Amino acid sequence: MRNTAGRSERGFTLLELLVVLVIIGLLAGIVGPRLFANVDKSKVTTAKAQIDVLNKAVDQLRLDIGRYPTTQEGLPLLMSPPTDGTPGWNGPYLSKPVPLDPWGKPYRYASPGARNSDYDIVSDGADKAPSADKPDAEVGN
Repeated sequence: MRNTAGRSERGFTLLELLVVLVIIGLLAGIVGPRLFANVDKSKVTTAKAQIDVLNKAVDQLRLDIGRYPTTQEGLPLLMSPPTDGTPGWNGPYLSKPVPLDPWGKPYRYASPGARNSDYDIVSDGADKAPSADKPDAEVGN
């Protein structure tokens, strides 16, 4: 058994602990918002990448069946053949089911698309609603 009577034990004072907590709080207040801004940017980048993959799959589908999916058929046509018996479907055109956008909502598909395009694939973005008045909130092809 050791003799501990001769040793002086010293710990941290309450004031020292409070100073450390204040410093950590200040650092979190400065660094935190910058990190969350990067999370939003990464979601937009992910949505753009997913839309690019969906665009390529839709284009491949068009080459096989001779037309783009209708708005009613939409993106599910990439995974299962058309119900109207259109020949040439050689899918599935994606290795996994059609993903949800990074905000947890399905991508919107429309054919013909806006601005004289053959089709549109759009994510509603962070506000999770169609945003005609805020085009930056949407991500699309």
